Amino acid sequence: MTSKPFLSLLLCFLMCPGFGVAAPQAPAAPASDRSATAGDSERIRDLVRAGSLYLGLQDALALAIENNLDVELERFAVPQGDTELERAQGGGTNRGLTYTLQEAPVGVGGPLSPLVVAPASSNGPNGTSVPTNALELGVLGEPVDNYSLQGSVQQSSGTPVPTYDPSVFGQLSWLHQSTLETNPGAYGTSNLVQQGFVANAGIQQGFSTGAQAAFNFDNLHQSSNAANTAYNPVSGSSLGFTVTQPLLRGFGRSLNRRFIRIAGNERKISSLLFQQQLILTVYGVIRLYTDFVALYEDVNVKEETLRSASKLLADTQAQVDEGTLAPVELTRAKAQVFSTEQDLINSRGLLEEQEIILKSVMTRDAGATLRGIRIVPTDTLAIPDKDEVRPLQDQVAEAVAHRPDLGQARLQVENSRIGLAGSRNATKPEIDLVGTMQNNGLAGAATGYLAGTNLPLIGGYGSALGQALARDYPTYGIGLQVTLPIHNRIAEADLARDELQVKQSQIRVRQLQNQATLEVEDALIAMRRARASYAAAVQARKFQQESLEAEQTRFEVGASTAFFVIQYESLVAQARSTEVAAKSSYVKARAALDRATGSILEAHNISIDAALKGQTR
Repeated sequence: MTSKPFLSLLLCFLMCPGFGVAAPQAPAAPASDRSATAGDSERIRDLVRAGSLYLGLQDALALAIENNLDVELERFAVPQGDTELERAQGGGTNRGLTYTLQEAPVGVGGPLSPLVVAPASSNGPNGTSVPTNALELGVLGEPVDNYSLQGSVQQSSGTPVPTYDPSVFGQLSWLHQSTLETNPGAYGTSNLVQQGFVANAGIQQGFSTGAQAAFNFDNLHQSSNAANTAYNPVSGSSLGFTVTQPLLRGFGRSLNRRFIRIAGNERKISSLLFQQQLILTVYGVIRLYTDFVALYEDVNVKEETLRSASKLLADTQAQVDEGTLAPVELTRAKAQVFSTEQDLINSRGLLEEQEIILKSVMTRDAGATLRGIRIVPTDTLAIPDKDEVRPLQDQVAEAVAHRPDLGQARLQVENSRIGLAGSRNATKPEIDLVGTMQNNGLAGAATGYLAGTNLPLIGGYGSALGQALARDYPTYGIGLQVTLPIHNRIAEADLARDELQVKQSQIRVRQLQNQATLEVEDALIAMRRARASYAAAVQARKFQQESLEAEQTRFEVGASTAFFVIQYESLVAQARSTEVAAKSSYVKARAALDRATGSILEAHNISIDAALKGQTR
């Protein structure tokens, strides 16, 4: 029996398709070549005219996609999924991903926002309010969301997997050794001097069955001053092949390819996390831009209110001069002018604060590019005549199916289940099947010590190599290596904890689904409330305006006083601000619904593939 049939069969078993691992692909380069130190996109310069940035919502979204550093950060995180797969295909464990994402700043809010209006006790004359510092309210920072289901507690790695990438090993050494012998008869000399060199090489590789295979090619050449050896010098050569195949712990393609499957899911997760970051940023820009437009319109309301108060002051001054009004009415009119001026100053300050926050999410340098440039919104707040809202159950189903945060959460649970196989397998005993084959060759020069005898191994290194290749002196062996742990508490504890973590992750996914349902319902309620509030605000503003006009007519003929006109002017100003705030609330509720259902990118014609390249289309 020769070794060739057995060797060929074993090699075929290990290296046939399915038992090895496909050659890893090089990780994809980051989709965007722009670094964090690059400047803002050319779009900004295209939108600046006469020292102002004329900005529509779609332009604001485009600038954020091109320049926002939160999006850029996650854009460079996407190729990490490719590196995870490459590492796993080589037999490495997964390093994991970063699951923290940044939301856009909250902003100061729109008119009548509770974030910017001081408590009622601080109200000045006629309801004038003093806003609190935005920094103290925490509306300038970016909220951080962590989408990891397991947090900082990672699943155990379980049974180690083989290294799938082949490696070549070698050894080349030379040795000269002198040994003082106490028994000179053993070697025919009292000072045994040996010298020689070793040249060994081989290749080893792991396979997805759990097997480890190694092929070695060993060579030596040795000479000595011994007087009683048959061959001196001696050359040896051997060809060997060793395979170790686990039968319990570490056995199976599914087990040993688990990190590859996990890495494949992590590639999907990294893309979903980028999509989620894009949603967070787009929603944040919509909210910030909407509030900015509302504040911009509210400034116009305050300016018109100031003009009305100034006109009232002039009319009151004229009537006081004529003696038809008491001087106290002039004092009231002046107080109203200063009160409305204070409201205008506050509104303009809030607008400026919202402007710098909006600039910060659209640029790479916290708005330094646009410093000194005022934003002029080109879009207005509008409420459609009728809402086209699908049934609640359809929108909830869409959210559960399409939201990227839910999709990546389900993949995390799947990865936990895959990893659980490694923890379970680690509790099994180690039983390995070991097979070896080796062909040997040996040759040397006859010394004459055994003169007259038949010495078959005469020759040099070529003779020894020829013997090994011809399989003249084969060696075969097969056996079992068994390790039976008496009590494997480490592996058992890891398995128990990993099983608990999988169950916790499943519960967490259910919580996220419930949260998505709640967000959809809440957005629908907010839309209905904002629409009803807007309708009521419109009617209130109309009637307050009519009442003001009637009171102004009475005032002009001396039938009323400045006190009552001031009251009606304040009510009209409040009604107009409430109308603006209601429109703003509706637009933000509509965006919140699109975010809750996962359709906000589609609603604004944003391509994920284009955004991954730092483009808008």
